[in-house]
Amino acid sequence: MTAPATTARPPIWRDVRYLRVLFQAVVVAVVTGIGLWLWNNVQTNARTTGIPLTLGYLDQPSDITVPGNDLRPTQSVRDAIGVGLGNTVRVALAGIVLATVLGVLLGIARLSTNWLLSRLAQAYVEVLRNVPLLALVIFSYIAVFLRLPRLENATTVGSVFIASIRGVAIPWYRIEGSSLAVAAVIVLALAAGWLAARWRRRVNEATGQPAYRWTVGVATFAVVVVVAQIALGSPVSLSGPAVDGRRISGGITMLPEFAALLAALVTYTASHIAEIVRGSIQAVPKGQVEAASALALSPSQRMRLVVLPQAMRIAVPAIGNQYLNLTKNSSLAVAISYFELTKVTSVSIGNRAPAVPSFAVLLLLYLMLSLALSAVVNIANRRLELVER
Repeated sequence: MTAPATTARPPIWRDVRYLRVLFQAVVVAVVTGIGLWLWNNVQTNARTTGIPLTLGYLDQPSDITVPGNDLRPTQSVRDAIGVGLGNTVRVALAGIVLATVLGVLLGIARLSTNWLLSRLAQAYVEVLRNVPLLALVIFSYIAVFLRLPRLENATTVGSVFIASIRGVAIPWYRIEGSSLAVAAVIVLALAAGWLAARWRRRVNEATGQPAYRWTVGVATFAVVVVVAQIALGSPVSLSGPAVDGRRISGGITMLPEFAALLAALVTYTASHIAEIVRGSIQAVPKGQVEAASALALSPSQRMRLVVLPQAMRIAVPAIGNQYLNLTKNSSLAVAISYFELTKVTSVSIGNRAPAVPSFAVLLLLYLMLSLALSAVVNIANRRLELVER
């Protein structure tokens, strides 16, 4: 009869569990030491030069004038940073929407059976994504928008579009009365549209009838908005741009700097999104397309109902990265003097604001924007992922 085998533990210096912990502790200690050394270096240099490391500079006058904004030079640096943050968010949101639409269309066009359409889309993608974005921003500003005609000779399309060296003007909404009431109506309309779409999905699951979720949801949203518009006495109206002497009245005018930055960001990011969409569509199993063809679905129905919904599950994480890149790439506007976060920070530093706290605030604001955008993309990704049952 043999004795039971005993497992002897290896010594600590050979035990993988202890070695893992030791290695991680060493890494943490090294990183902490480097951080403390850098912080001590910053403090020493700050004491030597007399530059403060506090955030008290946020309350001093900014001495900044932002074109197209009523910010006064006597207002604080905090107010100027708020204006820069608003400009960054504005160009990022508009760029995300436009780049997504253009990128998806280009990605689908890359796979078109029309030879000319697919080659044009391929040429667009290969050219734009291989050009440095900074060069594209400067080219868009200097060679395009600064070459537009003077205001008296502006290119106009009725009351819909005006392009001049003063900027690009398009129609925009105008609110008369309480903005809070209008916002409440929009939230109510969105909720009603979402509930209607959810109801149609349940009807489809219970009876097999066509869901028409988007059609019913959008129609419900529109009905609620129209009824509220009539009931509240038409508080929202559409204002078209018009040349009024030496200025543009009505609508909304995009300054040349904003328009150039937006155009560069959209065209550049769309070329990357197009490749993501193309690859995601090609990753959808061919059997799905063949099954859709067997059901006599048209090419547009196959793409809209079968291929794209599955491709988006693959594409969303990568497209989310492009959204983050677009938001951070907006800092290149400093090259054309568009007053977003980076430009406001650099001008503030030139106006005697301390550099280290200023850049720390800049990094923190970009981090907050990126984390908020990442949270939205992650929510969309979770909504699209397949759940195993």
